[in-house]
Amino acid sequence: MLRCRISPEPSAAGQLVEAPAPMDAAAMHPGLVSPHLGISLSRDRQAEDKLQRKAKLRPFWHRLAFRLFVLALTLRLLQTFVVEASVVPTGSMEGTILVGDHLLLDKLLYAPVVPLLNRRLPALRTIHRGDIVVFRYPLHPEEAFLKRVAAVAGDELEIRDGVVYINSHPVNEPYAVHRFRLFAAHEQMRPIVIPPGKLFVMGDNRDNSSDSREWGLVPVENVIGEPILIYWSYNAPTARWLDQSFASQLGFYASIAGNFFSGTRWSRTGMLL
Repeated sequence: MLRCRISPEPSAAGQLVEAPAPMDAAAMHPGLVSPHLGISLSRDRQAEDKLQRKAKLRPFWHRLAFRLFVLALTLRLLQTFVVEASVVPTGSMEGTILVGDHLLLDKLLYAPVVPLLNRRLPALRTIHRGDIVVFRYPLHPEEAFLKRVAAVAGDELEIRDGVVYINSHPVNEPYAVHRFRLFAAHEQMRPIVIPPGKLFVMGDNRDNSSDSREWGLVPVENVIGEPILIYWSYNAPTARWLDQSFASQLGFYASIAGNFFSGTRWSRTGMLL
């Protein structure tokens, strides 16, 4: 703002005269200003800048933590209700599914269990003969088995010399593998009728499969899902997949890292089942 005053005595021009701007206290009295004032102001600015940086970082970490939580929750829900990854460690399904095949399981269609409530969602698919399913092993429910359904409720099943008969009719099983004598004990079974809510399952590798011929029927509610895709297949023996000791697992993963390209069965990767 321009400040003016009227001079008590007219100037040469007899006009208004501009008043001088008031001087800063520091300029008027330099001796009154502390020599440490500049350092103090600088420290205050640094502290203020630090607080501002922290204020900017805090929302970033909050957003990151929230996104990670949402991601973990989404993956957990997908694994519980929709799809789950699993590896096949044994050869009971060889001929169709090999040791080291990594599968994606469709769980949504088979009445997944709601955690904590211990209730199942409605089943969207009926299990049929010939389906490959993953289920809780009836004798040890914490274990999951992979087998093919040979008979469902109401079927009369019989096995004679390795041939499966359903309701007195032989079943064509091009997927079944028989390496030993067809008249061996495990290739014979007297007729049985499958009761409601039960399944008779067998592995495709009939000479190397622990299944319903040995330990009985599978309750339908034990079924978890069905394999839909081989997303990766790695050639390694059963012992390497089953040994859960830390040293063995560490050595196995190191072996996979060193032989990933040569050990991967590329022709099976991405195969639909």
